[in-house]
Amino acid sequence: MNPTLHNIIAQNLKIPEGSLHFELVGGGSINETGRLTADGQNFFYKINNASKFPHLFQKEANALRYISSQKIIKAPGVLHCIETESEQVLILEWIKSGTKTHQFWKSFGSQLAALHSITNSHFGWEEQNYMGSIEQSNPWTEDWSSFFASQRLMPLAERCLQANLLTVKHHQKLEKVCDQLSAVFEPEPPALLHGDLWSGNFMCNDNEEPVLIDPAIYFGHRSIDLAMTTLFGGFDKAFYEAYHYYLPLPNNYQEQWKICNLYPLLIHLYLFGSSYRPQIEQTLSNFPV
Repeated sequence: MNPTLHNIIAQNLKIPEGSLHFELVGGGSINETGRLTADGQNFFYKINNASKFPHLFQKEANALRYISSQKIIKAPGVLHCIETESEQVLILEWIKSGTKTHQFWKSFGSQLAALHSITNSHFGWEEQNYMGSIEQSNPWTEDWSSFFASQRLMPLAERCLQANLLTVKHHQKLEKVCDQLSAVFEPEPPALLHGDLWSGNFMCNDNEEPVLIDPAIYFGHRSIDLAMTTLFGGFDKAFYEAYHYYLPLPNNYQEQWKICNLYPLLIHLYLFGSSYRPQIEQTLSNFPV
């Protein structure tokens, strides 16, 4: 680690520099992540380039604080967000892992339903943020179909087309999907979303409580979060049953989820290559040009 950055972290924690210990751990594809031990206390830290992903951690800190402020579902406490000319650092509460019991999954489902019950007059968010390393534009928009088409699907479709990861025909089919969004998504109030809710972005603490991490927060359609839980698996049946009990799913939820997952699949296609294209094509096959 940069010695200057080491010193800045010590100053922010008000702890002698010599008492800090940094241990790399997994948990991030774009960040250096690890455990910081200081005076017998553990913290989680992330480090990244300050110019490559401007204010990445400040936006994450804002989202974590906002989720925590709802007092519905836990998120790690934000201790410090530090930016220098070259680097940015986020220091968070260390979460001790627990066991994902049946009760954990029921609590998680009911708490996510409660989080989605926090509404707003418009879709979007108060600032741009990130989903992974991809910037998300979040202008306040009156209807979901317009927001999802113009701020999520088509910008990624354009990127993938320019990178030769999608063909013109793929792009035309995605436009066809956007034309039919209002028929698939019945009007619902904007829901407060985690925004990137796959199995790597939540934890179970030592009290067997769900904890949300790495949010890509905005007010959107709740199917965004629910769809993402299915993309890579890892969520128990009790989670969905509890969610449905408190906030019933629409009859066509499976169709909604497939369309919602086009967004993260396009991101993965753009970042990681053509292995994600067959899943996109499978959904697009229902929308002939």
